[in-house]
Amino acid sequence: MHHQWLLWPKFITLTLTRMSMVVLSCLKQHLLFLVLRFLFSSPTGKALPDSRLIQPLVYMERLELIRNVCRDEALKNLSHTPVSKFVLDRIFVCDKHKILFCQTPKVGNTQWKKVLIVLNGAFPSIEEIPENVVHDHEKNGLPRLSSFSDAEIQKRLKTYFKFFIVRDPFERLISAFKDKFVHNPRFEPWYRHEIAPGIIRKYRRNRTETRGIQFEDFVRYLGDPNHRWLDLQFGDHIIHWVTYVELCAPCEIMYSVIGHHETLEDDAPYILKEAGIDHLVSYPTIPPGITVYNRTKVEHYFLGISKRDIRRLYARFEGDFKLFGYQKPDFLLN
Repeated sequence: MHHQWLLWPKFITLTLTRMSMVVLSCLKQHLLFLVLRFLFSSPTGKALPDSRLIQPLVYMERLELIRNVCRDEALKNLSHTPVSKFVLDRIFVCDKHKILFCQTPKVGNTQWKKVLIVLNGAFPSIEEIPENVVHDHEKNGLPRLSSFSDAEIQKRLKTYFKFFIVRDPFERLISAFKDKFVHNPRFEPWYRHEIAPGIIRKYRRNRTETRGIQFEDFVRYLGDPNHRWLDLQFGDHIIHWVTYVELCAPCEIMYSVIGHHETLEDDAPYILKEAGIDHLVSYPTIPPGITVYNRTKVEHYFLGISKRDIRRLYARFEGDFKLFGYQKPDFLLN
């Protein structure tokens, strides 16, 4: 009994310590809430709805996650890339409004290019931009960051509003495969007549199979650690399926906002507002359901592909999954 009483002071101290930590945590959250209420109140002083207060935290958390993953030495080979000409070629410039946009194909990239084309003054409205002009870089009025001197590049990287959009990495690969090898809507014959045969020759297991490129061939090519020699032959066409890391160098360039395709209905207006251009242009209407992650579709495409090939594919895109908070697809890997 005597010994039990001796334990009481230690128990009380531990309990008070835990209580104080909880209290401090609550105070910290409450203080942050009050700061956001002040920052995001309307000009009349009336507080905006709570959802508007919480929203900025989402974008702060995304940037903090990137910083944490970039510091992870174990992922350094998957998260870091030089800011090369390849990266600078992916970044479009709007000097008039001091905006940099890194293009990440298959995540609504075309619509963002339309927004910048209007802001740069090439066309008065998004509706008036001909579809064949959007990706014609001689006609769309969108300069690339690589076209500036080193000093001008650094000035823009340091001072401009910078953003790009991401999407679940595997769903993006499915979209790229469908667009370039199945539908081929933009009349780009080289995907079917040059790139597809190159992948089939190297990666098809059944040499007697005569069908066109299959998703299994595509997965095996992407998961090959020695894929780069083939990428060099394909040239810049590979931007539709290379990693976000290789495209936009998120550990080397400090972006202002990272948008997610899955929450684009909220992210697009937020990006326009943060860039200070929401009164000048609107993001085009998003068709219902188009941004929702479709696990059933992902499972369908990966059905019958070996676990080994899927794991090798994940190993290549692991940096993208972790940098942007996408859940590891254990339902495919295990």
